[in-house]
Amino acid sequence: MNGEFIGLIAVIMSLGIPMAAMYTYFRVRKLRTEERLAAIARGVDVPMVAELPEASRSRRYGILLTSGAVGFIIAMGLIATIERDPETWTAAAVAVIPLAIGIGYFLDSSLIRRDLRSAS
Repeated sequence: MNGEFIGLIAVIMSLGIPMAAMYTYFRVRKLRTEERLAAIARGVDVPMVAELPEASRSRRYGILLTSGAVGFIIAMGLIATIERDPETWTAAAVAVIPLAIGIGYFLDSSLIRRDLRSAS
């Protein structure tokens, strides 16, 4: 019973957390839209600009993914050192995926900035 209950909770959480996040995202987006529409109805001039330029978003994602991956590698390295288990380093290899994606976002950010400079 105990193992089955843990499995059920794992399935519910793995499906429930992303759904709750999506609901929250769309609810906040709907509230922002309603707030803008109410401001426009009152005659207030509301600027309709993007929150961040594309290069800034790529740079932000690159920073987050790269720092998260480096932190995960360091954490696994510390665990491997403390436990004296070299096989724990194989778990650190998983962090290469977000590290590569983060470096790709940094590259994307620099290419966007280069294209903007050459266009102007």
